[in-house]
Amino acid sequence: MASEPDKVIAEGVDEEPIEGNRRLYSGTTLGVMAALTALYAAFHMAALNGLSIEGMTGGLIDLPFLPSFPLETWNFRIVHVAGALSLGFLLYAGSSFAQQPSGGTRTMTLLGALLMLPALFSAAVAIYFAFDIAGGKQWNGIDPGIKFNETWLYGVPLLTASVGAVLLSWWQAGLRQRVATTDLVLVVCAISVAIYLIVIYGTLMRNSTGTPFAPIGISLAALSGTLLIIELTRRVAGMALVAISLIFLTYVFVGQYMPGFLQSPAIAWERFFSQIYTDAGILGPTTAVSSTYIILFIIFAAFLQASKVGDYFVNFAFALAGRARGGPAKVAIFASGLMGMINGTSAGNVVATGSLTIPLMKRVGYHKKTAGAIEAAASTGGQIMPPIMGAGAFIMAEITGIPYTDIAIAAIIPAILYFVSIYFMVDFEAAKLGMRGMSQDELPEFKKIVRRCFLFLPIIILIAALFMGYSVIRAGTLATASAAVVSWLTPYRMGPKSLFKAFELGGTLSIQIIAVCACAGIIVGVISLTGVGARFSNLLLGLAEASQLLALVFAMCIAILLGMGMPTTAAYAVAASVVAPGLIELGIPALTAHFFVFYFAVVSAITPPVALASYAAAGISGAHPMETSVASFKIGIAAFIVPFMFFYNSAILMDGTTLEIVRAGVTAVIGVFLLSSGVQGWFLGTTVAWFMRIGLFAAALFMIEGGMLSDLVGIGLAAAIWAIQRFFHPAADATIPIRGAD
Repeated sequence: MASEPDKVIAEGVDEEPIEGNRRLYSGTTLGVMAALTALYAAFHMAALNGLSIEGMTGGLIDLPFLPSFPLETWNFRIVHVAGALSLGFLLYAGSSFAQQPSGGTRTMTLLGALLMLPALFSAAVAIYFAFDIAGGKQWNGIDPGIKFNETWLYGVPLLTASVGAVLLSWWQAGLRQRVATTDLVLVVCAISVAIYLIVIYGTLMRNSTGTPFAPIGISLAALSGTLLIIELTRRVAGMALVAISLIFLTYVFVGQYMPGFLQSPAIAWERFFSQIYTDAGILGPTTAVSSTYIILFIIFAAFLQASKVGDYFVNFAFALAGRARGGPAKVAIFASGLMGMINGTSAGNVVATGSLTIPLMKRVGYHKKTAGAIEAAASTGGQIMPPIMGAGAFIMAEITGIPYTDIAIAAIIPAILYFVSIYFMVDFEAAKLGMRGMSQDELPEFKKIVRRCFLFLPIIILIAALFMGYSVIRAGTLATASAAVVSWLTPYRMGPKSLFKAFELGGTLSIQIIAVCACAGIIVGVISLTGVGARFSNLLLGLAEASQLLALVFAMCIAILLGMGMPTTAAYAVAASVVAPGLIELGIPALTAHFFVFYFAVVSAITPPVALASYAAAGISGAHPMETSVASFKIGIAAFIVPFMFFYNSAILMDGTTLEIVRAGVTAVIGVFLLSSGVQGWFLGTTVAWFMRIGLFAAALFMIEGGMLSDLVGIGLAAAIWAIQRFFHPAADATIPIRGAD
């Protein structure tokens, strides 16, 4: 493919995929939806840049375009979730268009129209409540008249419409290019929930949540809102997170009958749901982050896409690494690291870059399962790549209170170790198979690519602004604006139409992760309100009395288990609520404990049996999903070792003197080199025997502890293996992977 001013290997690699249940509007409807999604994103950009210091600590968010109408933080989050719900139901149908049954459209439309009546009625009643309260009426949860009105005039119609529309939407999605009546009902229900909660929380009734004085309407609105969040999550992220959420919700009411540390006190449904839609749950840390940092960087990613900077990242990786042996695999490492830190999902990154790199890997000789596995492992690593880390760093900062810049700095060496280990793995695989790289005429010219390195400017501005002391929001805004500016130096200049498209894309891309974060907030709320997190911490303390390493392994297993099938942000948020407090009680520093959990929540995307990133890669490569997930686990094996490295040696997280940090980094790189050599059976240019592979494993493990003596033992063991290979030439393993792309 040719383009100006050089060949283009990547074109449109970061374009948005079209899901099976995604509506494809046209004409006026398309224009209206584009305007709504663009307005949603632009509203957040404007609101975030009007944030006062008080706004980030629970005060007011001053909207610069509405100076007389400051938006309270909780209300901002309620609007944030309601907007995502409304847009989500309009964009994503309740069932796949390829699988919906034929016929019955007219009946479904009629039933949906009937359900619209109670939905509109509940919204009207919520508005009436607002006027009643504005008129001075005292609102509480024990007045019989208020309780009757909230139950029968607001709650029952709302729940009838919500439950009925959800069930109907499962049966038939309607026409793909038109809005379904049932989804319009769900939009009205989402708005009704938001109106009521804003009205009631505005009367300071939030202080009564979880007490007998809480209005029953809060519980009913929260019950409907929870149902809507779970339904949208099902539509945009599948059943894994929904199933986990339902298990946790069930636990609230059956926990009193559970044995041992799982037993929880009895909780009435009114009390639970009056608290779940507060900062103890849905409006808590996950939504706080999705309504600020996450949506900001999604908009940033949308601007990079609109300005074609995302394509340049991949082309740069091709020019840099394409000619090396197994070149496309090494391109996948660089490109996925650059793209993955921005887009926020491992599976999404696989689809974006893997559609290009996986076929090329197969062409140069990688087995199809290996090609998919390399892309899955590399794309997953983008979530731990600073400075953005796929939004994980922002959630960690919100939960721990540790400054974002400290987290980004601490992530540097672990991220290097992860990508260096994958590089070694794919390089040794290519060496064993005798692979070549791509020819020069297949690649863009490096000199021409380097001349356009100014396209890295948005990332450079982001990093520089953060370390100059600017807030994350201001730094992200400057980087977003710079993406538009640098586009003026390319053939893809961003004008008003492109800016509108970028905001539209940002609004659309944000829906999935906002729904996921809100759903994760439900799980976090259950953990907080039932106290199961504290009981889990006590269990870890008990294990640690026998062995601290055993406690860490147990924590690792739980973090991976909780993260399986879940997007990265949700996986970390849930695992951090359950596992991290227990690790901190063991005496582990908060940053180390949360990084430990974060790493394993991230690598759950490549951990069998439920490995979302691996399954996405298998869909592109044509390999068996389970074989691909096992292969990606093998390629990313270092990620399961690195957290133990920084547990035993905090210098890997930049905690120590300069000499300690440098020594820790160098010895850790040697450690992952030896680990990769042992896994692949390739050491210093030749294959090795089975007992030498065991020795390489042992040498790598000695490098983990981080002490001077253990490092010397590890290096000495590696030297001994080299000497054996050099002078005795033992027979190498015969199990060399079969060459071929099949």
